[in-house]
This record gives sequence, C-alpha cells and structure tokens, in this order.
Amino acid sequence: MNDDRAGFAPGVRLAVDVGTVRIGVASCDPSGLLASPVVTVQRDRGRDADTPAARDLAELADLVEEYHPVEVVVGLPVTLSGQESYAARDVRAYAARLADRIAPVPIVFADERMSTAVATRRLSDRGVRGKRRRAVVDQAAAVEILQSWLDAHRRRTDA
Repeated sequence: MNDDRAGFAPGVRLAVDVGTVRIGVASCDPSGLLASPVVTVQRDRGRDADTPAARDLAELADLVEEYHPVEVVVGLPVTLSGQESYAARDVRAYAARLADRIAPVPIVFADERMSTAVATRRLSDRGVRGKRRRAVVDQAAAVEILQSWLDAHRRRTDA
C-alpha cells in the first residue's frame, strides 16, 4: 500500500469509501476519465468483522475479480488540518485486511476530506432525499474520492 505518490497509468480503478456502517464503491473507465458509482456494501460488524473472512471484505474481493482494477483507491479520512484521526487508523487497518484479500492488486490512499459532504450536497441538488440518499451517499462519496484522485493524477502527468 502506498500514499498516492506513484505516477498515473491507464486502467480501471475501484474506489472504496470505508464508513462505520456502509462502504461505498465506485469505478472508472479504463482511460481514467470518469468515475461512476458501483454499489454500497454493508460493513460487517459481526463476530468475524476483523478477519479476512468478513462478508464485506469478501464482497469487495469479488468486485476486484469482476472489474480487474489496476489499483484500489481507498479514501483516507483526515482532519481539515491534514492530520490523521482515529477514523483514519481504522481505515488503514481495514485497507490492510483488504490488501491481504486482493493481492497483488495494490491499494493507494486518497485524501477524502469533505467527500461525503460534497456528495450529500450534490445528491440534494438533484432532489435525492431521505432513505434514497442514505442508500447512495456512500457510492457518491466514493465517486468524489475517485474523480478527485483521477483529476489530480492527470494534472500531474500532463504537467
């Protein structure tokens, strides 16, 4: 796993927004231009939640098999000042368990500051409210994370 410093190479990517209850997943096209929502996975908080046998990890591993990504971009929640919080430590631990399941596909981290807030605002602007918004906000946040990551890497590569 690395912290988002490698160069940009074309290929499908999956983005994962790890929440305490749900995990949003997004993907991009092979050229890396456009991120799209995929699915919301319920976070497995049962007895085996911290093991590689957890249902959510299995579902994410199945998505990796289906999409054949060149890497998985995991949203890392940092504070507005850029410091890692308890939530970031939880995401890093979760990403380590996921990395074990999907090797050799690498995991990279992306700053996800404000991704859920932006996703919520965009959904509200489109008239998506209530239960419907709760069902898709995690996917929308994963789209925000991936699109920001793609845009930043393309800018670096084009410069």
